[in-house]
Amino acid sequence: MLLFQGREAHSRSFAKAMSWRILGSLDTFLLSWLFTSSVKAASAIAVTEVLTKMVLYYFHERAWANISWGMVKEQA
Repeated sequence: MLLFQGREAHSRSFAKAMSWRILGSLDTFLLSWLFTSSVKAASAIAVTEVLTKMVLYYFHERAWANISWGMVKEQA
């Protein structure tokens, strides 16, 4: 399947997704806590957000790995 082929390993895409989600979820938690004044609500929002957005990011990265637009060709 074309979506799963690319220039980087699946493990690299997964590691990038994990590190990005940690940062993004911390941001979501802090903003949710600021707006709701509830640690419980902020935690629920952050946990839900990390699960959905990590999966979306992984597939987004794998799709972009197959798009050559804007990539510099390797010189032999």
